[in-house]
Amino acid sequence: MKILRIGTRDSELAMWQAEDVLKKISALPGAPPLEIIKIKSSGDLNKTVPLWATSGRGFFTVELDQALVTGKIDAAVHSLKDLATVPSEGTFLAAVLEREDPHDAIITRSGVDLQGLARGARLGTSSLRRRAFAANVRPDLRHAELRGNVPTRLRKLDNGEYDAIILATAGLKRLGLGDRISARLPIDIFPPAAAQGAVAITTRTGDESVIKWMCPLEHKLTRFVVDAERSLLRCLEGGCQAPVGTLATVAGDSISIYAAVCSLDGTDLVKARTSLPLNDALKAGQCLAEDLLAKGAGRALKEADERRKTAMHQEE
Repeated sequence: MKILRIGTRDSELAMWQAEDVLKKISALPGAPPLEIIKIKSSGDLNKTVPLWATSGRGFFTVELDQALVTGKIDAAVHSLKDLATVPSEGTFLAAVLEREDPHDAIITRSGVDLQGLARGARLGTSSLRRRAFAANVRPDLRHAELRGNVPTRLRKLDNGEYDAIILATAGLKRLGLGDRISARLPIDIFPPAAAQGAVAITTRTGDESVIKWMCPLEHKLTRFVVDAERSLLRCLEGGCQAPVGTLATVAGDSISIYAAVCSLDGTDLVKARTSLPLNDALKAGQCLAEDLLAKGAGRALKEADERRKTAMHQEE
């Protein structure tokens, strides 16, 4: 039987996710032999440019997409929040696995939460979204760039480069580092990135011989909520570095989605929420995006985009 090649980035978290997918597929009756192929992404190779200063589209995924369409791998495992809301040509979102905790988490050297940090404390993050929402509740904090994989970021905190850092709870838990969390950040004041905590598997479009092994890993409720969140992001034309936070939840036959857009200095915050029947998940995201824009969210989105373009121009 032909080996099914699973592509992934080579960070500790990416490898954990790929190995988890491999275990799940291996447990299926008649599963093919599997192999993990490590691929360096642009985001892994270029650690000098701030993440927010990139296009945000494909920085961690384009090499995996290319490996898929050229036949070097048969499937790719991603953190879904890194995937563009419009699939790359020739690729297909074959499965979305059950979501882990979507909250952001703050890790501090002193063990305090966000509100307990000393005035003017140094906060490390590579995300404009996290900077904006942190500035909304703690405008006194000093923000500093933070790059590297999860263990590297924690090591920089421990070495005293920062007083606190913000990471995804899901990644910490998957790596067995949940005990490092000082506090989970509340969704209402610190909404996560769209699809944060969800793992996705992409394949070549129409490659049914591979897709059939991914389908059993699909988690339907997770697909509904991330579809709503990604629909919102697509309608706002925001990449994974836009100052947009959102979370959808399912209750019975309905889906509720909350979202907020914040200016980079934290002073202009726009929030909205809506609920629709579960089968209208995509429409829920679209309607919420329209509501946010009607309330003036476009100002913060334009500001963030102009800042990114300026930074990209300076790097050239």
